[in-house]
Amino acid sequence: MFQSIDKIENPSLLPPLTLAIVGDSVYDLYFKNRLIALKTMPCGRIHTLAIGYVRASAQSDAIRILEPELTEEETAVYHRGRNAKPSSVPKHADISEYHRATGLEALIGYLYLKGDENRLDYLLDRIYQILTDQKMQEI
Repeated sequence: MFQSIDKIENPSLLPPLTLAIVGDSVYDLYFKNRLIALKTMPCGRIHTLAIGYVRASAQSDAIRILEPELTEEETAVYHRGRNAKPSSVPKHADISEYHRATGLEALIGYLYLKGDENRLDYLLDRIYQILTDQKMQEI
């Protein structure tokens, strides 16, 4: 689904919060694309539905389930992002959830910049499946 910009030779050398900035954008775009593909709906509805997938608590839930599926390399990138010290934390976010979400975003950014589209698509599709299944159980 995503084609990377020019591959970065070794994205693991980038600071984890830089990877997370890129990952946040890729992650957000992925989920908005998935929602837009479902059916035509007002932008406000797309945004509201997207929040359910991109908020820190949802990302935290997804990475907890997904973590056993990560490779050693991916786990190392995730841990670097999770352990990074952001300059601020949103008031509405639990600090531990926010750190896990940042780790997930760093991993997504890393895969994107590395140009590993197949693995990126697989993980994003799995996250979509995990979070959608959770939402269906809540109904």
